[in-house]
Amino acid sequence: MQSIETIPNAIGGRKVASASKRSSPVFNPATGEQTAMLPLSELSEINAAVAAAKKAAIEWGVTPPLKRVKPMFKFKELLERHADDMARAISKEHGKTHADALGELARGIDVVDFACGIPHLLKGEYSRNVGPEIDSWSDRQPLGVVAGITPFNFPAMVPMWMYPVAIACGNTFILKPSERDPSAVMLAWELFQEAGFPDGVLNVVHGDKSAVDAILDHPDIAAVSFVGSTPIAEYVYARGTQSGKRVQALGGAKNHMIIMPDADLDQAVDALMGAGYGSAGERCMAISVAVPVGEETADRLVAALAPKVRNLKIGPSTDADAEMGPVITGDAKRRISGLIDLGVKEGAELVVDGRGFQLQGYENGYFLGGTLFDRVTKRMDIYKQEIFGPVLSVVRTGSYDEAAQLINDHVYGNGTAIFTRDGDTARAFADKIQVGMVGINVPIPVPVAYHSFGGWKRSLFGDHSVYGPEGVRFYTRLKTITARWPTGIRSGAQFNFPTTK
Repeated sequence: MQSIETIPNAIGGRKVASASKRSSPVFNPATGEQTAMLPLSELSEINAAVAAAKKAAIEWGVTPPLKRVKPMFKFKELLERHADDMARAISKEHGKTHADALGELARGIDVVDFACGIPHLLKGEYSRNVGPEIDSWSDRQPLGVVAGITPFNFPAMVPMWMYPVAIACGNTFILKPSERDPSAVMLAWELFQEAGFPDGVLNVVHGDKSAVDAILDHPDIAAVSFVGSTPIAEYVYARGTQSGKRVQALGGAKNHMIIMPDADLDQAVDALMGAGYGSAGERCMAISVAVPVGEETADRLVAALAPKVRNLKIGPSTDADAEMGPVITGDAKRRISGLIDLGVKEGAELVVDGRGFQLQGYENGYFLGGTLFDRVTKRMDIYKQEIFGPVLSVVRTGSYDEAAQLINDHVYGNGTAIFTRDGDTARAFADKIQVGMVGINVPIPVPVAYHSFGGWKRSLFGDHSVYGPEGVRFYTRLKTITARWPTGIRSGAQFNFPTTK
């Protein structure tokens, strides 16, 4: 029987055992075995982390940007050197395949790389002679202590969307990761400290809703970043802004992919398999709705998808051939299975049923097979809800206009894609679709680190997307200085509003 680790907080440069009497178990989704115990931090521990961050912010905020990025370069190097260890930590608690975990980490490191360029990104603008012998310039300054609340589905990448940019901008950071898979964050924190950052610049506190509320209410936290479900994102945004904080809260999704009659069908099918079933569908950018245009396109698409879904290679992360692992918890498995039951009840055609899947030797794991529905309609709950599992729904449409309207009418607007060879259709789609991230023959259009990630409608609450240039703007505030030095010429008091004349 393996030992059960108790996971500490990380406050002021030290690992600190929580004194909380409340805790949450951490499981290996492939086996169903408990691997760790996670204490749920008390208010005093949140306060201690904020105090450590506030103390560190005094010196860190005035450290020259070029000096701030020196340990950031080292952090990037250490992450790359320990990539396999990080990926194993991700897979052990999340369940995704090792290759998928490595891919997640690589995209997180890209943001660290972007943060290394902060000396250039923080350069302000300067204008001479905006008035008689008057110069004006702008400056972007850090906010102070900021915080991030992150989800289970990307335990390394999503935190890296936040704290490297925030810290490079001169802020200090409080991170509350998911209770489901906290170990990758702790390993990254160890590497962060090894890179040479001052104590208290990055702090990690574990917890549940009580910890979230403490962060949202704390007067010394200036801004909060969040990624998770839409109901919680809306709650975080409302409570955080009510407390006077700047908040970016990324919510849920229901991502559609249009398949036009002229599309390369083999390419589209491969794209749907990876985007729909990769990471067991537990991605906010997963394609969960395929929208073929025309009955012939739909028939060919379903006929090509069905055998591939049946033959998905499902296994633990230790299986190098596995294409898909388990879902995160037993509760998640039951919820997804219940939604499949609902789809059948609503009248959708169940082409491939993943509910009965069992993996020999891993019978206690949280595995589901891939599920494929055809003839789903927009009135069905399985279409309206974010299932967040390995379930792909096919909604048939008669025209491009009908398909595009379907997407524009949905309450979510996170990501979308179209597969077509026609440039006019692709351009119209990119221009007029009401979604924040758009792919043209690209199924998962997650922006690269030097752009920014964010949806529209009920997929994002707040004015700023995450990482990239939007991240820099979110974690800084603009100051504009206008200056004139005495020249010996006095014109007397001026009571009219100043002009440039």
